[in-house]
Amino acid sequence: MIATHSRPAPEAPDDHPVLRALQSRSAPAVMGVLNITPDSFSDGGQFMAPERALAQARRMIAEGADIIDIGAESTRPYGAQPISAEEERQRLQSVLADLIALGTPVSIDSMKSGIVGWALGLGAALANDVWGLQRDPEMAKVVAGRGAPVVVMHNRERADAGIDIMQDIAAFFERSLDIAVRAGIPENHIVLDPGIGFGKTPEQSMMVLARLDQLRGFGLPLLVGASRKKFISTVDPSEPDQRLGGSIAAHLLAARAGARIIRTHDVSETVQALKVAAAIEDLR
Repeated sequence: MIATHSRPAPEAPDDHPVLRALQSRSAPAVMGVLNITPDSFSDGGQFMAPERALAQARRMIAEGADIIDIGAESTRPYGAQPISAEEERQRLQSVLADLIALGTPVSIDSMKSGIVGWALGLGAALANDVWGLQRDPEMAKVVAGRGAPVVVMHNRERADAGIDIMQDIAAFFERSLDIAVRAGIPENHIVLDPGIGFGKTPEQSMMVLARLDQLRGFGLPLLVGASRKKFISTVDPSEPDQRLGGSIAAHLLAARAGARIIRTHDVSETVQALKVAAAIEDLR
């Protein structure tokens, strides 16, 4: 079992209403992925046009998405092209306000504090930082200032097959939580994401899923996004859009291990799988 450490945290009267609503559910919440990028690993370029992005968001909401996670810069581990904050904002500004107006909570997936602060100011409900508050030194302060929840994801510059990945994740989360506390982010505004496929070998990604319950020791909600990830292809060779079965298998196991939010490209199928699994579990 991974040891965790208690720390004094800023007081908050209660969980953020978005997190409170999601935590009250019996089944995990489903976060639908909306990439308005030309180079995301699975669906890059499909939703660059605002009308196509909004149509996709409406479809995912109709299929049962509880959150829409929008990103305008690819964060795929290899080969992603960095873009400026100006370009990222230009991609987002044509769709973000209309997306928020749909009424389903919106998560802003960005590594840049300026983009996150701007999006939260427009009404986005939470921040999703793939570098866990450790890349942009202003990120934690911006999130705290907006009173928003944040998804803290584990990441590494490169994979290292020789490390204990679970210990690495635990140490990373400890650093992120210390940053959050110093900035004034209440711990009950934090969601932890072990970062499947980020800075990990395929075998390590599977190890994280197999040992996910160890991270429950932090006492915080867990988010898992295994959707269409490369590790699936190491078990059964396949292209990203051919990995639905593997994605669902990973997400069902994650839900059983305690994940409270599942991030997916395939909302309808994931919602159905989670509902059926929950119905069966209720009969045990």
